[in-house]
Amino acid sequence: MKNRAVFLLSGVLVVLFMGGLPAHALEGTLLPGDCIKCHDKLIEEFSVRGAKHQAQLNCTDCHLEHPPVGRDVIPECSRCHAPADKKHYAVSGCLACHDPHAPLEISFDTERALKPVCISCHSRQGEENQRYPSKHSEQDCTNCHLKHGEFLTCLECHEPHTPEMQYENCLTCHGPHMPTLVRYPDSTPVSFCKGCHPEQAEKLKNMPYKHGKLACAYCHKMQHRLIPECIICHGHRHAKKIHRKFPVCNECHNSAHDLSL
Repeated sequence: MKNRAVFLLSGVLVVLFMGGLPAHALEGTLLPGDCIKCHDKLIEEFSVRGAKHQAQLNCTDCHLEHPPVGRDVIPECSRCHAPADKKHYAVSGCLACHDPHAPLEISFDTERALKPVCISCHSRQGEENQRYPSKHSEQDCTNCHLKHGEFLTCLECHEPHTPEMQYENCLTCHGPHMPTLVRYPDSTPVSFCKGCHPEQAEKLKNMPYKHGKLACAYCHKMQHRLIPECIICHGHRHAKKIHRKFPVCNECHNSAHDLSL
């Protein structure tokens, strides 16, 4: 008897509850104004963090139905973000990084290697990383980019060439995604070169000739490992016979950093 009474009471409550619902709810449909009745906090956050989702959509544009009547509750991202429109949209597992209610607040809290995902949006950086292989190329993007839109500076992982170097100085020669391609302006001080080439810099410093007054970048213009021919600046300073016999200047002169014979 007791169980039967509970069953009957439950049935009455269901009937009363269903009778109190609007017709569109009984049919499994939703109106934009329905959602805030239960999801007020979520909607408040969405209004602040929703980005274009909030600006261009309302809840029922994505959530077409509501349980228990409806089953099309949480849509696939591809419904709006078609894989054919952009490489990034073809990546699976969107919710591992994106919260649909705060789509620009991207999380890297996943065990998944994210480099393929990152370069689907940041293709130029991916191409640089591949074209100029380095130890950076072996790393996942999240090793340097702990959060989306942020990055570690060079000096958080690398020792500077010289004590006075700052992060901004690193960028005058190195690109973070292609660090082995070293390019620099003519104004690069000798001290930056000396960190890796101390012997050559010391010889140049002690040279009594005009070379000793020049910065490394004056001869090794713009491109690391570029060794210019002496005749570019000096022309053929000796008789033609001497140049024919000794076509390489360093056969007589020790080096451009030490002109002693």
